[in-house]
Amino acid sequence: MGEGAQLRQAEVGDRYEVFHTDCPARDMVDHVTSRWGIWVLISLRSNDLRFYELRNSIQGISEKMLAQTLRALVQDGLIWREVEPTTPPQVTYRLSEFGQDVSEPLTDLFDRITRRLSPHSPG
Repeated sequence: MGEGAQLRQAEVGDRYEVFHTDCPARDMVDHVTSRWGIWVLISLRSNDLRFYELRNSIQGISEKMLAQTLRALVQDGLIWREVEPTTPPQVTYRLSEFGQDVSEPLTDLFDRITRRLSPHSPG
């Protein structure tokens, strides 16, 4: 009965109960599917990018939101952050192997949606 803040795993294998509020996978899913997380992951699928290159590739994102999103995705292990010791420091972001794995179905989803849209659809 005293389960409270304990992490509970599903009975099947090592899968987490993502619907449980204390599930560690839940935060990561929130970061990946956040308003900007999906776009950062898709943007990094084809190239390593610097902060401003990322900002310029994702229209509408503020520097503050990009910094917060990158911080969360780096902490989750989805993105690698490489700092070159120059003045000013040059920071490059790239997908980790895990990030590549997670971003693949997101890119597929994006491709499926864009194939279904008419070339004359608004947007």
